[in-house]
Parts: sequence; C-alpha cells; structure tokens
Amino acid sequence: MKSVVEALLAQTIEILKQQDVLAEDVIPRINIQNTKDKSHGDFACNIAMMLAKPAKMNPRELAEKIVSTLPADPRITDTQIAGPGFINFFVNDSWLEQQVSTTLADSRLGVQATEPQTIVVDYSSPNLAKEMHVGHLRSSIIGDAVVRALEFQGHKVIRQNHVGDWGTQFGMLLAYMEEQQNNGEALDLADLEGFYRASKQRFDESEVFANRARELVVALQSGDEYCNKLWLEFNSISLEHCLELYQRLGVSLTAQDVRGESAYNDDLQTIVNKLTQAKLLTESQGALCVFLDEFKNKDGDILPIIVQKAGGGFLYATSDLAAIRYRTQQLQAQRILYFVDQRQALHFNQIFALAHKAGFVSDATSLEHLGFGTMNGEDGKPFKTRSGGTVKLVDLLNEAEERAMTLVRSKNPDMAAAEIEEIGKAVGIAAVKYADLSKDRARDYIFNFDQMLSFEGNTAPYLLYAYTRVASIFEKAGLSMNSIQGEVKLVSEKEKELASKLMQFPEVLARVTQRGQPHTLCSYVYEVAGIFSSFYEHCPILSADTEEQKQSRLRLAALAGKTIKQGLNLLGINTLERM
Repeated sequence: MKSVVEALLAQTIEILKQQDVLAEDVIPRINIQNTKDKSHGDFACNIAMMLAKPAKMNPRELAEKIVSTLPADPRITDTQIAGPGFINFFVNDSWLEQQVSTTLADSRLGVQATEPQTIVVDYSSPNLAKEMHVGHLRSSIIGDAVVRALEFQGHKVIRQNHVGDWGTQFGMLLAYMEEQQNNGEALDLADLEGFYRASKQRFDESEVFANRARELVVALQSGDEYCNKLWLEFNSISLEHCLELYQRLGVSLTAQDVRGESAYNDDLQTIVNKLTQAKLLTESQGALCVFLDEFKNKDGDILPIIVQKAGGGFLYATSDLAAIRYRTQQLQAQRILYFVDQRQALHFNQIFALAHKAGFVSDATSLEHLGFGTMNGEDGKPFKTRSGGTVKLVDLLNEAEERAMTLVRSKNPDMAAAEIEEIGKAVGIAAVKYADLSKDRARDYIFNFDQMLSFEGNTAPYLLYAYTRVASIFEKAGLSMNSIQGEVKLVSEKEKELASKLMQFPEVLARVTQRGQPHTLCSYVYEVAGIFSSFYEHCPILSADTEEQKQSRLRLAALAGKTIKQGLNLLGINTLERM
C-alpha cells in the first residue's frame, strides 16, 4: 500500500513542478511511515516539511497544496494534515477487505510477476582445499535467501558457486595424496581440515615434498592426466562435504551450480591479451598491472590491479574478470550479484570498473557487490574456538541442534524422542540461519546461542511458534487454511492493522531483491507475527459473535499464517506444525 501512496505523491510532485510551485530539479525522497494511531490514518508522510524550504513556503501551506493536488484514488478515502505539515492517508476499508480475499486466493500472495531478468548470483564459494567454516555461513544463507526471493518474483536466476579449486595449495594436497597412496595408506578425507594441516606440515618440513608439490602444480596446470585424476578425486570428496552442509542448512545450491576458479583457467591468458589490446596493461616490477585513476591510497598513489605476476602466474583479479566475461557473454546476465565479505569491497570496485573499461560488460549490465560483515564472538572479535582456531561449520550446526533438542525436551517432557530430535534439528538450524539473516548484512554481529534460541523477541523459535499458533486454530476447527469461505469484513482496528500489514508483503519483497537485504523480510515477518498475536488476543476467532465474523477472522488468520510461512520459506526456513 505504501507504493500506492508513493505513486500518488510522485504524480502530485510532477504536477506541482508544471505549475512552478516546485523547481524542476527537485528530486524528493518520499518517506512514508505506518502510523501507530489509526485514528490519525494508516500512513503518514513528511514530504511537505522536506520541500518547504526549496519551495519557499510554509510547510503546512505546502501540505495543503499537495493534498488539494493529489489525484483521486479509490484506495484512499481521506487525507488529513497534522501538526506542522504531516500528511496522513486513510486506506479504503472496502478495498482492503477485497485485497485480503484476493491475496488469500493467490499462491503468490499478491506478488506480481515482474519483467523477468537473467540474474547471476555468486554466493557461498568455499575453498575446496579445506572444510567449510563459520566464515562461509553468511554468504551461503544471505545469497540463498535473495535467490529465493528473486525466483519468487519470476526472475531467471543462475546460481554460481565460485569455489576455490585451483592454485598452488592443490599441488601440496595432491603431493600428500600421492604420498599416502604410495605408502599403501588408505586415503582418508573425512577430516579435510586435518588432511590440509598434515599436508602443510609435510610441505614445511620436507624440501623433497615441497618440490614435488610444486611439480604437481605445474603438471596440473599443464593438463597432466595423472594430476587431473588426483585433483578430481580430491575435489569430488571435498564438494560432497559442502553439499551435505547445504542440505542441512536448507541452501538450494547443488553440484550443477558449481563453477570454480578452474573453469576459467583456459581463459586467463585471453584476459591478459584483451587488456593488452585495449592498452590498459602496464608492466610494474615484472608484473602486468592496470592502474585506474579513481583508485588511490591515502597518499594519492594509484592502487594497481595485478593481472599477472612476475613469474607468469594469475591472480583472483584475472579469474574474476574471466568470470564476468563468461557471465555476461555466455549466460547473458543483466544483473550479477556477489555475496562476498565486505572487506573485499575495494577488490570488487576495481574489478567492476576494469570490466566496464575493457568492454567485458556493457553499461546495461549491473555488477553489484553485496558485502557482509563478520560473525563475532562475545569478545567482539571474529568467532573462534576456545583454543583460538577456526570453527568448522559442521561443528556449529551440531551444537545448535543439540542445544535446540535440549530446549524442546525441557518444554515437552512427554514428547517422543524421535519427534524431539526432528523438531530440535529444525529449530537449531532455523535459529542459526535466522539470527544471521535478521541482521543488516553490512554490519558485524555477535553470535550468541542463548539469544538465538530464545522464544522471545525477533528469533526463529518465536516465529516458528507463531506459525504453529495459527496452524492450531485450523486444527481445532478441523479446517484447512485453503478451504475458508465467506467475505472479509474489517470492523475492529486490530483487524484493519493486521490486514494493512499483510498487504505490504510484495513491497517488502521488492526491497529484499533490490538491495539484497533479507533482514527487511525478517523484520516484516516478525511484525506480522506480533500484530497477529495482538489480533488473536483481542478478536476471538472460533468463538466469534457470529458465523460471518468467525469466517472473516479465519480468512484473515489464514492469510497471516500463509504470509509467515512464505516469508520464512523465502529465508530458507521450513515451518513446523507443532513445537
């Protein structure tokens, strides 16, 4: 509904520009808020106070001019001016009632299919040389939530898991695999982290081993069949570890979505050649670099983009440019989203600028680095084990599930063990995901099991329980949320408040996909749950005064339940029927 008010105000501003009330160069930021006191309207806007000074008018006088110029719209019954110049909008109850019924019958909950774009999303991207750790959580689940939202809007989304599966570290790993096999030892990759540490130790302590590792890197990059076989074997096992974690997390990435660094190996020299042809490369201390004037350090020196090292090796910049080229030319991407740590912002800004300058991507294609902050421990530093080591993602999930099962058992001592385990696992994973997704992705946050497993506040357990409350109403009534008939009649303020909030779902989803910010969807679902709880307390449903009122409130409750469920599903969280 906010979008309706925004559109009306935008039209009004254009009319006032034509009437010379406002200058042509005025581009206001229309800020519309829901009002808490519905007697003052459903929405309030301070646009008159924002524009009063450039218009050289009193704010209230300008507000009166705006209200008198507003185009008529059947969805808005009244507008009023309050205080120094706030404009309050009142929504037509009849229209709102009809929208609830229409949305309830729509499997997309009012989300209109947008003009589809081909959107490539680069997320998760673990290093196959090691096990996934907590640092991979944010990219995996934030990227996946945005992917789900984009697909729900009707876009063609191409997932790209740009795994680290190439480079000098693999020579070391292959040498250790070879050594184990030559010694007749069984290859054990169950503990990838341990395998990596053991190979690194051998590399550091044995010059013979280190030389062999370097030989294998060269052979691998040259396409040696023996090395390629070892490499494929290692990557296959490592990737299987990742896929198991994706399944546990409810992340929709599959083996078919993997396109790692190695996929661009044959194109790296082409990138260098094309940059040479474009006269963008400069030799610096034996390395081939690009110097772009817009990227300078605090001393005013231009920061180089190193494309090829002095020894002939390539870097992340080279493979990232090759990936952009592939995604725009082969996949025909109109928009490319990168969910990568915020600390890589400079790297991506440089790569995006160079890709445009080199002609690898057209101006019509949007390249977006949607960076995220770090997950920190109670000390405010990056989350570590007690010994200071990196926390494996699998260990984090195991602990979350165990804690959640203990919690479920304490609340349901008579529940069967199998059901406790099933619910506990679902709640544990949901708690970890939601605690992350509910935070602004650009900010760091403190990881705290007690907070994320709480049944109070903006947490997964609270929202999962909120959905079970809705489901229990229909279970008691012996009805399905899809079978409720009758008209919706919004009489009380609690009914109108809930209906108005439910109509905002498409607008919230648009903000998620435009800005890559799932926390806005989390906040919305939490607000829906809270407003529904208030509605439930003040508006009897099954014991309503009349059958018509009962059916109306059941329909409103059904839409609330569906909205909570759909919102959580788009976040990659499955709802439960019982907790």
